Amino acid sequence: MAQLTVNEAGTSGYTHVISLSFDDLAKIKLGTNPFNGETLGTAGQLPVASIPAGGAVELAGVLESTALAGATDITLDVGTTAGDPDEFIDALDVDAMTAPVYNTGDLFEAANAGGVDLVGLTNTATDIVAEWNGTVASLTAGKVIVAITVVNPGKFA
Repeated sequence: MAQLTVNEAGTSGYTHVISLSFDDLAKIKLGTNPFNGETLGTAGQLPVASIPAGGAVELAGVLESTALAGATDITLDVGTTAGDPDEFIDALDVDAMTAPVYNTGDLFEAANAGGVDLVGLTNTATDIVAEWNGTVASLTAGKVIVAITVVNPGKFA
């Protein structure tokens, strides 16, 4: 995931954005990082950002910018727990999306009873991963954008 420049982040509201084609998703599911060819720690899980020490996540959003085609069981989780990364986006049925989706993860659902709360608060740097599930290799078209806003008050220390 690309960390945005100060100018980009200032105009978009996001700190990290990644755009993944259906070909990229197939590589991720097979255990390869589509951007540098490295082997992923866990097949299907692409590291997309990091929460710095003292930081948190304010916003996590997903947009299916080009409809996925060829499979109807594609789901996405985004979070920090390697075994079940669903703190920020949980079991999103990406191929069935009709509109962008924001903050549906377990931590956001529990925290957002009365407004926007920061989640994933950490005292140590923590990786954020996007986990793709389903018959991703069957996809023949599509593009998905994952965007995250990480806050980092530690940069002012």
